[in-house]
Amino acid sequence: MRHPLARDLDHVFAHTADLWPELRGASLFLTGGTGFVGTWLLESLCWADDRLQLGVHATVITRDPRGFARKAPHLAAHRALRLVTADAVSFPFPDGQFPFVIHAATERHFPATPHQPLATFDHYAQATPRVLDFARTHACRRLLFTSSGAMYGPQPPSLTHIPEDYPGGPSPVDPRSAYGQAKRLSEWMCAMYAAQYGFHALLGRLFAFVGPHLPLDAAFAAGNFIRDALQGGPIRIAGDGTPYRSYLYAADLAIWLWTILVKGESARPYNVGSDEAITIAGLARTVAQNTRPETSIEIARAAVPGAPPLRYVPAIERAAAELDLHPWIGLAEGINRTYNWHLGEIV
Repeated sequence: MRHPLARDLDHVFAHTADLWPELRGASLFLTGGTGFVGTWLLESLCWADDRLQLGVHATVITRDPRGFARKAPHLAAHRALRLVTADAVSFPFPDGQFPFVIHAATERHFPATPHQPLATFDHYAQATPRVLDFARTHACRRLLFTSSGAMYGPQPPSLTHIPEDYPGGPSPVDPRSAYGQAKRLSEWMCAMYAAQYGFHALLGRLFAFVGPHLPLDAAFAAGNFIRDALQGGPIRIAGDGTPYRSYLYAADLAIWLWTILVKGESARPYNVGSDEAITIAGLARTVAQNTRPETSIEIARAAVPGAPPLRYVPAIERAAAELDLHPWIGLAEGINRTYNWHLGEIV
């Protein structure tokens, strides 16, 4: 049976062919390897290993290996992967040398609320130094941390695309800024450990994405809208539909992260996302047009006249100029591929 993501994984492989020799025979260590981002990294790693016989070995920390085996049995059983039941905060250090480390864990011990904002922050405050201590004691040469555009804080309405050198940041007294504060602290720790212990710290600031494996029941507008379309509609917008976002397709995301890991400059952040801005209402229309065109759209509330637009859109010139990275698969195509993949999962 042909792999349902074969077209996407061939796309990743075509754009990463020059990277895989760097990983031949290497041991990798991943936290967050069974989430959306991590699953795409594992899909593409195993796809490359099957074609090139890389002899690569990846140790993957996961809190729910059985759940991952149900979601992706072909990965859970793959010769290149070893799943370890553990948390990124307290995982046991495996023996051996791991020249490549990827810290992509985002799990939380308890839900963050305005009254308990430390849920997210505490996790990173403990998990990141744990991963960094592992890296410095296990011969790590290159460590990739998946940061977030949230570390910039609110994007000024007058700034259409936020660059890596934007000097702003999240408010230090806003409980809602816990995630951005945690990512900001983790970036600093990665850079300082790298400077002191001699490995490379690669920083990818992730924005918004669409693609297979994206949860349909979490706080991701693209996933929620595709879920609504799969259920026959209507597509429901919780707000007024005016904020601007942009969406990089998951296969392109995998290309970007592998490239940053292998070729990125240490302690030099790279925005990871698309620069094609679209409103939330525009996203809903694009989902309808590329899934079920007859699907209706409901917007919860009217826009406030004259209110400045909210934006969360990256500038990506640095990644393009230095690493030749681009959004190859457009939003409409990405939505269509994601929708059809989920249809296949349902049937």
